[in-house]
Amino acid sequence: MKNIIHNLGALLAVALVGLSFTSCLDDDGLGMAAGSLGIKTFFPTKVVTNQPMTINGSGFSAASEIEFPGGVKVTNFEIVSDDMIRVNAPAGISAEGGPLVVRTASDAAESRLPMALGHPQVTGFDKQPEESVTGGDLITVFGTDLEFVNAVELLDPDSVFQLIDQKDFYRKGTDKVIFRVPAKNIYKGSFVGYVHTYDGQKFAMPELAYEPAADGGHWETVKTTIWKNDGSLGAISWSNDYRFAPDFNSTGEECYTVPQDIWQKMKEETFYVTLKSENPQIRVTSGWWSTTWTGEDIMPGNERLEDLGDGTYKLAVTLAGDPLLDVMDAQHLLFTGDRYIIDEIFFETEEWVDGPGDVEVVVPVWTNDGSIGDVNWNGIYRFGLDGTDSNNECAATFAQDIWDKIRTEPFYVIVKGESPQIRVTSGWWSTTWTGEDIMPGSEHLEDLGDGTYKLTVNLAGDPLLDYIDVQHLLFTGSGFSVQKIYFIDIIHGGGGGDPKEVAFWTGDDSYHANWDGVYRFGLDGTDSNNECRATFPEDVWNKIKTGTFYMLFKPIADWYQIRITNGWWDCQWQGSDNDFSPNNMSDRIIDNGDGTFYIEINFGDDPIVGTLDQKHLLLTGSGYTLLKLYFLE
Repeated sequence: MKNIIHNLGALLAVALVGLSFTSCLDDDGLGMAAGSLGIKTFFPTKVVTNQPMTINGSGFSAASEIEFPGGVKVTNFEIVSDDMIRVNAPAGISAEGGPLVVRTASDAAESRLPMALGHPQVTGFDKQPEESVTGGDLITVFGTDLEFVNAVELLDPDSVFQLIDQKDFYRKGTDKVIFRVPAKNIYKGSFVGYVHTYDGQKFAMPELAYEPAADGGHWETVKTTIWKNDGSLGAISWSNDYRFAPDFNSTGEECYTVPQDIWQKMKEETFYVTLKSENPQIRVTSGWWSTTWTGEDIMPGNERLEDLGDGTYKLAVTLAGDPLLDVMDAQHLLFTGDRYIIDEIFFETEEWVDGPGDVEVVVPVWTNDGSIGDVNWNGIYRFGLDGTDSNNECAATFAQDIWDKIRTEPFYVIVKGESPQIRVTSGWWSTTWTGEDIMPGSEHLEDLGDGTYKLTVNLAGDPLLDYIDVQHLLFTGSGFSVQKIYFIDIIHGGGGGDPKEVAFWTGDDSYHANWDGVYRFGLDGTDSNNECRATFPEDVWNKIKTGTFYMLFKPIADWYQIRITNGWWDCQWQGSDNDFSPNNMSDRIIDNGDGTFYIEINFGDDPIVGTLDQKHLLLTGSGYTLLKLYFLE
């Protein structure tokens, strides 16, 4: 049943919404009167020495001292506002932890939640001494409390140590940090790098042989969608429509059930939310409204919320270390607040691709041949769709495909003039784009410094769109002439880049290996007893036997074991006793960093090849789920 209210506090909150809920509340729900000294929350709740922290509450304008567990007092901190303080955690915090205290000359406030002290330790790396590493490769650091790693130190081409800041890490969690080796700015040769933490610890990496990446590569941002709104969910107004649950605790109240591996990744890594709004108030909380991420609502101006400039925002959510993590498995994850619609939730990663990057190409639509001069509140720069200019009023008309692009995509207009006043309207002067004239200083107009300006026009969503098919599109005003109209198309690079995965079998979580024949595969026509999970055409089968393919799997237990054999169990690849497991042939098991692993398989002249046509191919063992078999092409 949807919209269940789990406790009295939530019930009262919803009742208040109906009465007087606004973005500025007189009471924060913690019994703290507006303006009085009080600590609402602080982040993170586990710290080490020099860890940057944010304290949220009220009455901070007169704060003179912060006391940390163990009696450590700090007077050097930044009062951002009456409700926010930024401070670096000092040395000497008690290992037992305890509350945080903020003091003024006449008052003191103690946090409800205790602070804990972290103890970062590095226990290993996924690269071994003398292993080769190429620019762009990922290196994984294993350990505990690794959320306090803040930099990695590597040599640049001039043998000078450079720091890779944590903001550039590929992934960061409590037990694993993954960073990418700089593609070109890396020393060619062997050296020892270092992992740094906020509290001044420095952990040596294995001595690895580094090699810059080949010429011609570039980074690309790759988006992996978690959930996308299909249009069935509308604007939020202190509702609980946008509620998400893990698949192990679905209650029917959620709009989407998140697979367990993705849920775990959302808890450990930054994910992003795009939303449509002019002025959103965002509360990220539990489904019981019991705990709010960061302890405050997110609104424009918050460093976590990026205005994309087109009526949408992008929110970066990092839950690691926040008290919300302690309750969301049981209480779910809720996006509520006011005045916005969620469009998509996704992860972002940066991937290195061989070949050139994206290239901008100018695609001209119309160019002034010099026959049309300056505008003086006339209709000389009128443009329309082919077939709509019966009175020959237009400077040019465009084919349907070009007109559709003008209606839906940004286009650019070069105007010549010292101080232009530009009105973009219909040929009947009935409706003006943006509702106002464009002049120097407008965000839509760029001074090119040579007596010309570039006007960026995006008609999408503007009322003018309703008129231009019949009434045309007119650039009028005074003090300028139109020189050119064009699009900018993006030509994607990466030609001849990284090989692509071509899956020839895909599985799911409905079955797991348990020393059985659940993952048996064969050649078409050889499965008379219906024992195979799938059979393949001869061309695919021959590629399996003679080429390289990959098995992607996910462990379902701390210990797993993989045996690659035939269906009669009488010929094992690599010979007997060569099962793959965390302590056997583990160097052949590649960690994707997202809870999945893969093994590269090439049978070569192994005896197993001669048995496969008749006895099939069997991937068996225990403690894992086979997700995919694929080639790279």
